[in-house]
Amino acid sequence: MNGPRVPGCLFCDIVAGDRRGHMVLSDGVAAAFLDTRPVFKGHVLVVPDGHVETLPDLPPDAVGPFFARVQAVARAVEEGLEAAGTFVAMNNRVSQSVPHLHVHVVPRNRKDGLRGFFWPRTKYADEAEIADYAARIKAAMS
Repeated sequence: MNGPRVPGCLFCDIVAGDRRGHMVLSDGVAAAFLDTRPVFKGHVLVVPDGHVETLPDLPPDAVGPFFARVQAVARAVEEGLEAAGTFVAMNNRVSQSVPHLHVHVVPRNRKDGLRGFFWPRTKYADEAEIADYAARIKAAMS
């Protein structure tokens, strides 16, 4: 995709390397990085490489390649973190905290406490822990 970026967009800046992000995938179609306010540790955001605000704005020929990356990230989160499954979700405008299309891939385990659409947030203990989660998911992308 490699589309245009919007100055000041948090996710465009992360994809461009202008802001720090714990990247697990970046291939010109999509980028994926750890959410700084994860529901559970290992929560990844998958974004299109160029600035797209919502799913309806994503060009039709980009939908398949983009969601192939979402699928690969979901697989890597499960394998890399030994999660029982994943929760995959997206908001369009309402509850979309950053106006750049992003898909949440959240590791899930039975009895993990997630109920309905209430998304509790957790924190990483430190920079080393977040780097470890990113490395495990990135390794599983191979």
